[in-house]
Amino acid sequence: MPDTFVATPLAHTPEELDNVMFDADGLVPGIVQDATSGEVLMMAWLNREALELTLQTGRTWFWSRSRKEMWCKGETSGDRQYVRRAAYDCDMDVLLLVVDQEGRGACHTGERSCFFRDFGSGAVPGRV
Repeated sequence: MPDTFVATPLAHTPEELDNVMFDADGLVPGIVQDATSGEVLMMAWLNREALELTLQTGRTWFWSRSRKEMWCKGETSGDRQYVRRAAYDCDMDVLLLVVDQEGRGACHTGERSCFFRDFGSGAVPGRV
């Protein structure tokens, strides 16, 4: 894994953006996957502006439903994501962002992935 990653814009067309099926709140879920391991790191919401910024900058941008604001992953924590591939599913209502993950990981708890608690594992349920 390189010491530093480079943000690279991703090719896209206005028609592709127009065909994304945003929900009634103008959002679409984005699943973030590690480009090297294939591990699912997190899920977050994107509005059209966040999707456009993600594609234009090569960094992940999301919409915070609780704070009602845009955020670029890693600007506070240093755990940045560099997008290597962006895809949409067959219904065009879910996005897949394949990234190089910099830093500790994607989860605000310090875990590499937000999906660190398995059902039946004895992990304590609830928000962290």
